[in-house]
Amino acid sequence: MSARLAFIDLKAQYARQKAKIDARIHAVLDHGQYIMGPEVAELEEKLGHYTGVDYCISVSSGTEALLIALMALGIGPGDEVITSPFTFVATAEVIALVGAIPVFVDVEPDTCNIDVNLVEAAITPKTRAIMPVSLYGQPADMAELNALAARYGNIAIIEDAAQSFGATYQERRSCGLSSVGCTSFFPSKPLGCYGDGGAIFTTDPDLAKAIREIRVHGQERRYYHTRIGVGGRMDTIQAAVVLAKLEEFDWEVERRLDIGQRYLDLLSGINTVQLPVIRADRTCVWAQFTLQVDDRDAVLAKLKAQNIPTAVHYPVPLHNQPAYRDLCRISGSLARTEYVANRVFSLPMHPFLAPDAQDQIVAALKA
Repeated sequence: MSARLAFIDLKAQYARQKAKIDARIHAVLDHGQYIMGPEVAELEEKLGHYTGVDYCISVSSGTEALLIALMALGIGPGDEVITSPFTFVATAEVIALVGAIPVFVDVEPDTCNIDVNLVEAAITPKTRAIMPVSLYGQPADMAELNALAARYGNIAIIEDAAQSFGATYQERRSCGLSSVGCTSFFPSKPLGCYGDGGAIFTTDPDLAKAIREIRVHGQERRYYHTRIGVGGRMDTIQAAVVLAKLEEFDWEVERRLDIGQRYLDLLSGINTVQLPVIRADRTCVWAQFTLQVDDRDAVLAKLKAQNIPTAVHYPVPLHNQPAYRDLCRISGSLARTEYVANRVFSLPMHPFLAPDAQDQIVAALKA
């Protein structure tokens, strides 16, 4: 029996970048500015430059990024936000937290991203935003969504880019594709810290000002609160970790692209496995490498027996979650969402996945 592989190998990443990460963390320990220290501003400047966006505001998590974005846009009770039901719960959670209604639209069966062709039918006079999820690391059809929002006027496009930082769409980087982009630096993400963290991106100076105030309890200046806010700052130590990792991020993205393509090549001959599809005008940073099969439970059991780790992202669509059944509105059929939720599973994926380990995974799946 072969040794168990890592699903995501953060230990290998740390071993490679140990000196840089340790130096960055110790710099924070030396200066002692654990909240809003200089690394926070440095990170925001570098992330803004990376994405080509004027304003980057770091926050305490990817969930907080989405929540603060909605709050800054003034979205609340009576409003509707169109999104995908096939995503992590945070996407709908933040909509409900501001008192708005999540409106679920079905997904494409091959990318598992929201089907832009179904979005317009979901728009009502109450629609204030559309929140596409760049699922598994591939941006959704952002140009079509931006055009749709422009036709209707007062509709914001909030990219939930928690899984896609580093991906490109029509030669522009994820998080810089719409009114607002939000990402996560959860440790398992393509660019991760060693705790929780996230960031919000926008080109609108007024929106950026609102976001900055909301993340510090709605504070315009010390002890002067102009709006309702939250405690949403990113810790300086987490900013320092991301700064260190950012130095090798381009290399890691290239590795992800190469490993993802190698998976596709190795698996191309298995007609019982549906491979993920990447559109020609974008890239995928493979936050997860996700396949579809008919008899998932049996496949996962056999892979487990061969020490191949797997995960399912996501087994229960949001409209079927008990907390959201009565809070959401469903637009049209969600048959594709139901279909893919019963078939998807993810294989190990990270920049340090060696070719022989990948061969072992593919051989086990073929068997």
